[in-house]
Amino acid sequence: MNRRDSLKALTIGTLSTEVLLKACKPKEQNTDVSGSGSGDQKGEADRPQNELDRNAKLNAEKFFTEHEMATITILADIIIPKDEKSGSASDAKVPDFIEFMVKDVPDHQIPMRGGLRWLDIQMLNLHGNPFKDCNSDQQIQMVTEIAYPAKAAPEMQQGVAFFNRMRSLTASGFFTSKIGLDDIGYVGNRPNQWNGVPDDVLKQYGLAYTERELKESISFSA
Repeated sequence: MNRRDSLKALTIGTLSTEVLLKACKPKEQNTDVSGSGSGDQKGEADRPQNELDRNAKLNAEKFFTEHEMATITILADIIIPKDEKSGSASDAKVPDFIEFMVKDVPDHQIPMRGGLRWLDIQMLNLHGNPFKDCNSDQQIQMVTEIAYPAKAAPEMQQGVAFFNRMRSLTASGFFTSKIGLDDIGYVGNRPNQWNGVPDDVLKQYGLAYTERELKESISFSA
């Protein structure tokens, strides 16, 4: 499944089976699933030329302002902070990923820009500064008001919708990065050895291998 296709399917909205099957349909040419637009050059040689050209075009463009990118970076690191196990969202280049995705999927542009503007207006009214210039406690307090849809006040619904999108993009970017894959322990397809069903499981169901099956099988046990 191509990374771009899968993320489009996951982030645009409610999906039909047809959309998911289309996203999973094999391509005529191999594509890299490890990076798209976040600075990852691995597997570039395996991508079709039209995708390379499109990526280059999108990467050359700039959508978010420096102010907006600073806000996105703070929000992303609030959503996925650095801990003892792995780096933060910004360590995984999630802000760059979000910048790429809003150009790759333009449906994100108005909701993201509008949400960032809404956030700044709220903080200006409350604290006299835009979100990025407020202190950490003020930022966390604001995020808490929009991070839990079931608890959010009616006047916070625009912020809730924005934060839901921001959280979805952040998680998508983080868990398709090397840092995110290492964080969940994903190792990909690897060869392994199977010595059959364990004896305790066979006994639990009253089953056993026949002598012939045991003689014809190959054991990899040490």
